[in-house]
Amino acid sequence: MRTVPGPSNSVVVVGAGLGGLSAALHLAGAGRHVTVVEREPFPGGRCGLLRDHGYVFDTGPTVLTMPELVQDALGAVGEKLEDRLTLHRIDPAYRARFADGSTIDVRAEVPDMAEEIARTCGPQDAEGYVRYVEYLRRLYEIEMPHFIARNLDHPFQLVGSPLAKLVAMGAFGKLGNRVGRFVKDERLKRLFSFQAMYAGLAPAQALAIYAVITYMDCVAGVYFPEGGMHALPRALAGAARDHGVEFRYNTTVARIDLSSGRACGVITDDGERIPADVVVVNADLPTAYQQLLPPGYTPRRIRRLRYSPSAAVLHVGSSATFPDAQHHTINFGAAWDSTFDELIDDGTTMSDPSVLVTTPSLTDPSLAPNGKHTYYALFPTPNLDHRRPIDWARQRAGYRDEMVATMERRGYAGFGDGIEVEHLVTPADWQAQGMAAGAPFAAAHLFRQTGPFRPTTLDRRIENLVFAGSNTQPGVGVPMVLVSGRLAAERITGPRA
Repeated sequence: MRTVPGPSNSVVVVGAGLGGLSAALHLAGAGRHVTVVEREPFPGGRCGLLRDHGYVFDTGPTVLTMPELVQDALGAVGEKLEDRLTLHRIDPAYRARFADGSTIDVRAEVPDMAEEIARTCGPQDAEGYVRYVEYLRRLYEIEMPHFIARNLDHPFQLVGSPLAKLVAMGAFGKLGNRVGRFVKDERLKRLFSFQAMYAGLAPAQALAIYAVITYMDCVAGVYFPEGGMHALPRALAGAARDHGVEFRYNTTVARIDLSSGRACGVITDDGERIPADVVVVNADLPTAYQQLLPPGYTPRRIRRLRYSPSAAVLHVGSSATFPDAQHHTINFGAAWDSTFDELIDDGTTMSDPSVLVTTPSLTDPSLAPNGKHTYYALFPTPNLDHRRPIDWARQRAGYRDEMVATMERRGYAGFGDGIEVEHLVTPADWQAQGMAAGAPFAAAHLFRQTGPFRPTTLDRRIENLVFAGSNTQPGVGVPMVLVSGRLAAERITGPRA
């Protein structure tokens, strides 16, 4: 594994997102002097926070899985998760609603889920589900240490017994086909393959290796922090600060200072120079190359990245209550494969969308005024990397109305009338926040953009420029971004024992 040569005592981390916070904790635990520079007045990055008339909204991820990775970051400085964060396990993790009016709950425990499947889909699929869980566990046990939680500089690092085991398990076949070997009900096939969207892929086109996301989601469990998802970066930043990490909030990095092939610090937008032996960038990687480095530094592979679909998110503070609501509800449309063609190939919005609706105030009532609720409705949309991208300035208002109408057709009657406050985020807004192609789910996990083929955590030309975040290894999602912070730190400190 390549590591940063030369001195590395002082490190500047650009961005206090989850990847940057994870890196800062691991570096502080290894005795480095760390300064985190963040343009916002608080930590979090994409895991942001919005307050409006007593309503509290998480503006980024709403699903927390693999809390042991949070403990891993906190443990780097000797902290315990339970001392910094109160987590609630969500059960059901999801309620799936289908176009035929049926529902299936994704239960937190495997026996309970098997019972749910037996009740809704029959005993044969329940037995197949139990076998699928064992398959997913084996997949995770191989992938996590050998393909996810390690820095990869070239494909030859993957050659060996773990790769052979994955091949034997059919992990490089299509995800949909693999799921179909275990369960036959079409609703279950959707329920156990929609997670490919997190990797930026249509479920029919994704490889079975990405079923590891299903393991994290549907088997290992879904959690929610008391105080909302933003409590997670607050906890990480608090622990880092208490262990010597300096935070510079309300400070924007204008460029990385380079000298003789090395990064020697950063220059802020008011001209201040913050020196460093190593620079770790947690800002969106393609945007960082374009905005923080001189022209011509962006590698060709970065310029040619293909991005995941984007999303329009409607945050609503509402007086309306829906008795059938759960913390997470997936409302599947009748259409399936054709909608991904629209989204990914045609660059149009889904004609019959599948929608994620999160109601966090059901778990934590403090996120809304007494008796009221916060709703987070995510509609997949094309990213802006199309020949004719959607003009969101013109279509914003119309699509907002379409979102509300879809919600009301999908079991949320009176949704529009209950709105007291609302905030709509479109791909144009994601792009304005610095996300390449307006894609909050980053570069798609195509085979050529996965593992050693994904941008590495250590730049290949600037020997002490390190990256963390969803556009570098191992990839997108809260667990992966936390891992990326550790991998970034290991480029500086060397791999841990």
